Amino acid sequence: MRRLLRPVLGAATAVLAVIACTTPATPASAADAPYDVLVFSKTAGFRHDSIAVGTQAIRDLGAANNFTVTATEDAAAFTTGNLAQYEAVIFLNTTGDVLNATQQTAFESYIGGGGGYVGVHAAADTEYGWSFYGNLVGAYFASHPAIQQANVKVENRGHAATAHLPQTWTRTDEWYNYQTNARSTARVLATLDESSYSGGGMGADHPHAWCKTYNGGRSFYTGGGHTQSSYAEPAFRAHLLGGIRYAAGRSKADCRPETGYTALYNGSTTGWSQAGPGSFTNSDATLSSVGGMGLYWYSAKQFTNYSLKLDWRIAGDDNSGVFIGFPPSSDPWSAVDNGYEIQIDPTDAVDRTTGSVYTFKSADIAARDAALNPAGEWNTYELLVEGERLQIFLNGVKINDFTNTNPVRSLAGHIGIQNHGTGDDASFRNIRIKELGTTPPPTGNVTVQAEAFSSVNGVSAVGKTGANGGQTLGYVDPGDWAAYNGVALGGTTSFRARVVSGGPGGTIQVRTGSPTGTVLGSVAVPNTGGWNTFANVTTNLSNVPSGTQNLYLTFTGSGTGLFDVDDFTLVKGTTGGTGTGLIRGLANKCLDVRNAGTADGTQIQLYTCSGSAAQTWTVTPNSTIRALGKCLDVNGGGSADGTKIQLWTCNGSGAQNWSAQADGSLRNPQSGKCLDVSGNNSADSTPVHLWTCIANAANQKWVLP
Repeated sequence: MRRLLRPVLGAATAVLAVIACTTPATPASAADAPYDVLVFSKTAGFRHDSIAVGTQAIRDLGAANNFTVTATEDAAAFTTGNLAQYEAVIFLNTTGDVLNATQQTAFESYIGGGGGYVGVHAAADTEYGWSFYGNLVGAYFASHPAIQQANVKVENRGHAATAHLPQTWTRTDEWYNYQTNARSTARVLATLDESSYSGGGMGADHPHAWCKTYNGGRSFYTGGGHTQSSYAEPAFRAHLLGGIRYAAGRSKADCRPETGYTALYNGSTTGWSQAGPGSFTNSDATLSSVGGMGLYWYSAKQFTNYSLKLDWRIAGDDNSGVFIGFPPSSDPWSAVDNGYEIQIDPTDAVDRTTGSVYTFKSADIAARDAALNPAGEWNTYELLVEGERLQIFLNGVKINDFTNTNPVRSLAGHIGIQNHGTGDDASFRNIRIKELGTTPPPTGNVTVQAEAFSSVNGVSAVGKTGANGGQTLGYVDPGDWAAYNGVALGGTTSFRARVVSGGPGGTIQVRTGSPTGTVLGSVAVPNTGGWNTFANVTTNLSNVPSGTQNLYLTFTGSGTGLFDVDDFTLVKGTTGGTGTGLIRGLANKCLDVRNAGTADGTQIQLYTCSGSAAQTWTVTPNSTIRALGKCLDVNGGGSADGTKIQLWTCNGSGAQNWSAQADGSLRNPQSGKCLDVSGNNSADSTPVHLWTCIANAANQKWVLP
């Protein structure tokens, strides 16, 4: 979807606030380019007595940090024209329904155009009936105990809102319980330690502050800020400032959801060894380089396929890097000679600067510059290694894609961080890893993240909740195209794309050689029901050339903002390809075998996704859908609306044949009818049944594995 983004100029070092003339400001080493924020504090429910002091605190932060503040409780400010002048809108302790339908539409357009949102405390107690807002804020308020002291566990200290905080932040406030856990759609920055206070209701994982991208915009929420005294706390004010800077685009961060990582370093150096001269100090769960040239490496284990994430900061014009893929050795030059360095110094030549695979491949410098925080601020790397392919993400944005072709080197091996020498000051935090298992054989299906293009016309990468890897290929208009060099195309029989569209939809054409090359196949992309409702579309390909080719996706349609492409798969050997995993439907819930029963006739239903065997389906295109060793079946081979959908012993009948449609529906060709959630009801245990196919019906859309 094409969105008009206001230009964002520069970035800067975060500074602590001026605290009501009692605490001196921390001097800034650089200043943010000027920007404007709107503070909105209308209440239609409980009114916090801290709104006035909170508004003044934000004015003070603006005066000290180069942004202007407009404060209002008038919802009439929510027009497209008025909102366009602000880089961020702060919902400060709003409650209840505060915007009418027209104002809501204007705010949705503002976020879709790249605007920023900051939610403070009771912002989560606002607009319960507006699903867009609920997704934007990340979670709704459920309850709270009395005001008391508690420990906040800061799990991400690479974000401007939390970089200044200790790992345990002890303070007094009103601590919210939420209706849902924000972790599945947002990057959680801090959680509450429920053992440190009374009245927690979410258990061991109780998110308290988080950030996310949503529909083209940026969102930051903090559960703090109930009390008047909160806004006089230097640490809380700096926390709020960092959230504002992120929402306004002045500080970059990786706000993609994150689960399943294991800490290699978060204060403990167990498993680490120093190779060569120099060292690292270990203080405040931060490693800081001293002297060199040496290497601090994780000697306890080698890694093959993995996602490595770490936060890093340099003080000025400093040099360091992250090494991967080297064998065990006490000689730091072994890593140089046998592995690969991902550089963090932004001042060197393009093939040896931030995001480069040092001397082997430059980063996309334009993308790098747009994603990079300057010296003095923290940045986050993800190094995604799959076989001999390395993708580099800076603050959540892909900036490099490198494939090792040197038979002497490999991306598999140890990982380490460099202490380059005296005067080269680099610090690292929160080094964590997720192992990904084995790499599919090269003869198997090839899946490509659509935003991992080699070159494009018109389109670009867009951060999006629910996207694989956190981004899609977006801003798609008629005549745009994207190129992918060196794709293993030989043996491909069909093309499958994961797409999303709240716009008019359009067509993807698959070509080779050039944007005007021979069309191998084309597939229609429908409106999927919204910009966060994903679906798969599939088409057969013909006259596919052998070997490795440069592949082009070209886009046609009417209007603008046609659709986004998340990823695409080149299916080898058989038409369609088999997938195994969850089948998601209405309200992002899963197709489920009731009580995991295996008896013939067991009801199939909608249920909250758990990843259990009862929700793990093997889909063979234009054939069966199987779970627990049996097949998805139309009771009695019927065709009447409301016919039961059940689990049954596989028998090859037409009652067990299912065909995925371009509009996201699953059709039983024998009856000509669709898999449907009864009554369009998203409650757990709602049965699914057979029903007449209805164009764009949300309760007939399914996302297949």
